[in-house]
Amino acid sequence: MSDADLEKEILEWAGDYAKKNGWVLNPDDKKLEIVIRGLARNKSKFGEKYCPCRLRSGDKEKDAAIICPCVYHRDEVEKDGSCHCNLYYK
Repeated sequence: MSDADLEKEILEWAGDYAKKNGWVLNPDDKKLEIVIRGLARNKSKFGEKYCPCRLRSGDKEKDAAIICPCVYHRDEVEKDGSCHCNLYYK
């Protein structure tokens, strides 16, 4: 799969996920593109959509917490209005 196809697939997945939760994706197309590109890069390189804004430890078990959507995103969106990566917005 090409990088562009993977990015498109992740963008569609993220949009569907946001919609199911009553959220929206980052309205700033540039910033949205950066996060989607980071997710796609991590998926290609490491096999998972690790949050591009968080550091991987290299320990698969620990790093499972930062696979998008990470374990922190709901609280962050609720408390801050967006997740740490600025992918999902309330």
